Amino acid sequence: MSNCTIIIPCYNEEARLDRAAFRAFIEANDDVSLLFVDDGSRDNTRAVLQELMESSSCRFAMLALPENGGKAEAVRKGLLAAAGKKPTYVGFWDADLATPLHTVREFKRLLDDRPEIEMVFGARVHLLGRSVRRRLSRHYAGRIFATVAAFALGVGVYDTQCGAKMFRVSDGLIERLREPFIGGWIFDVEMIAREIHARRNSTLPSVDEIIYEYPLTEWRDVAGSKIKLADWFFIAGKLGQIYFKYLR
Repeated sequence: MSNCTIIIPCYNEEARLDRAAFRAFIEANDDVSLLFVDDGSRDNTRAVLQELMESSSCRFAMLALPENGGKAEAVRKGLLAAAGKKPTYVGFWDADLATPLHTVREFKRLLDDRPEIEMVFGARVHLLGRSVRRRLSRHYAGRIFATVAAFALGVGVYDTQCGAKMFRVSDGLIERLREPFIGGWIFDVEMIAREIHARRNSTLPSVDEIIYEYPLTEWRDVAGSKIKLADWFFIAGKLGQIYFKYLR
């Protein structure tokens, strides 16, 4: 039977963590574990997580980082820690649960049924019959970035930045997580770039054969994240660094 560990990166999430939702999910899914990574929070996030560990299932765990290193580093260290225990799959999920936890089962089922797939990425596509609620401004900004990122990568990826992803554990995955990311917020793009780079002059299947983008049935915009004009210059610079290191 396959099992998976999902990383939940947390930074100052004391007021937003839905402890009841996490407890209910774990109680209903005995093949899934959750590893919360506290990224040097300055509020009481760590105490909240500790209380969750003590009051609930042993399938909750916490990795407490001594200082804030950013989401990319929290995810990387969490994935490495989880993969080191050799579950079948590892993944990461945004702490605000913009993507509901029940989607973990859908990702896991897809990997179970399709052994040729190594990664499942959530894709926020507004289709009839699905509940994907996203501010128009954020949607169009995301589409511009995704188009530029897809062009740089040379892969027709629709949504690089959705905070719901799952990976089949392998020696290759672990190796590609060894080095800290240079991409900051867009570390998701860098993960794809590393896979492309690793497959050059090899017999490994191409990236578009091993990544599956899954159109989410539910996703909601959660208040709290805003991108300012200056951030776009930062993002452009990071995308350039990724391109010249892995893709040129």
